[in-house]
Amino acid sequence: MDSSKLSKTYQTPAPNILADVCALAAKMDDVIDLSVGDPNLTTPAAIIDAAFAKAKDGATHYTAAMGMPALREAICDYYFDQYQLKYQPEQVMVTVGAEHALFLAFQAILDPGDEVIIPEPCFSPYVSQVKMAQGVPVIVDGKPEDGFKIDADEIAKKVTAKTKAIAINTPNNPSGNVMTEDEAKALADLAKEKDLLIFSDEIYADYLMPGQVFTPIAKFAPEHVAIVSGMSKNFAMTGWRLGYIMGPEWLIGAVGAVNDSVTFAAPSISQEAGLYALKHHDELVAPIIKTFQERLEYLQTELPKIDWLDVSPVQGSIYVFADIRATGMKSVEFADQLLKKAGILVVPGLAFGECGEGFVRIAATQPLETLKKAVAKLKQITW
Repeated sequence: MDSSKLSKTYQTPAPNILADVCALAAKMDDVIDLSVGDPNLTTPAAIIDAAFAKAKDGATHYTAAMGMPALREAICDYYFDQYQLKYQPEQVMVTVGAEHALFLAFQAILDPGDEVIIPEPCFSPYVSQVKMAQGVPVIVDGKPEDGFKIDADEIAKKVTAKTKAIAINTPNNPSGNVMTEDEAKALADLAKEKDLLIFSDEIYADYLMPGQVFTPIAKFAPEHVAIVSGMSKNFAMTGWRLGYIMGPEWLIGAVGAVNDSVTFAAPSISQEAGLYALKHHDELVAPIIKTFQERLEYLQTELPKIDWLDVSPVQGSIYVFADIRATGMKSVEFADQLLKKAGILVVPGLAFGECGEGFVRIAATQPLETLKKAVAKLKQITW
């Protein structure tokens, strides 16, 4: 037997730049890895201790398929406390990370040929997940000159009779853009007018630069919005694999039905950890956010001092989207040369869509001293 037995899709798979970079990072030594969006911080000890105590007490079995009732209620409480949005536990499903939540949702809503509008630059699995659900991704290219903002007018131009949903991410990976309240309302109005569903990836909602405010788009169109998020980034819990989706009950029920054939429930220990984390959100998240603000402020200040580099304004997230067009190189070539010349690993902007060409994503997921070492190396490079 050989690879001809594989699905035609996987006999000649499309290039996955982001996955290739992650695989390379895992194999290399003595490299400053600024590629992967995994905070270098260990999960706060209080979360680990709480989960360990629950495990010792016997919380090592399946939970309810939709998630622990207490955790689903805590997620609702969190959105009410933070954003005054009212949800019921029946509107929440706990998943194995936010990416799992979005995968299930696309499987639940898409028939062959249905379209999902995706503003780019974006996390590349959005596109591949739509295709896996036999849908058609319809791309809206962001514009560097306006900070890659999500523009409802540009999205409206792409709406057709086949459009079923829009997938957005704010604060955005990789650009760092945060939708304003007016921008969120404009997109919500479009969704209501055209009867579309918005998938709002809010995994970086806590990561805001000073002066920035995050406004959930569900504030303006709760019946047309599904919130996708999780605990990975704000609590430094990437390895716990815990996410959730929250939205209209008819959608969450269907998402649960899909998941019955995928993975019965999220890990019980992770759910216990997530429950403790949400109940102590403010005290646990504040020092993590402060750490990343300091790192991003440093990068935003120092990187533009390099004559061949500029920075798209960072309003949120944990990334800098650096403009390397002055080098005359494409982003994949630049990333390859940077690794060879300076031992620094970044993600080519092309990994996030065609409009990301000419940029690279720099993750602020290393200590400040490591970032300073990387910047010093960058300042020594000429092209």
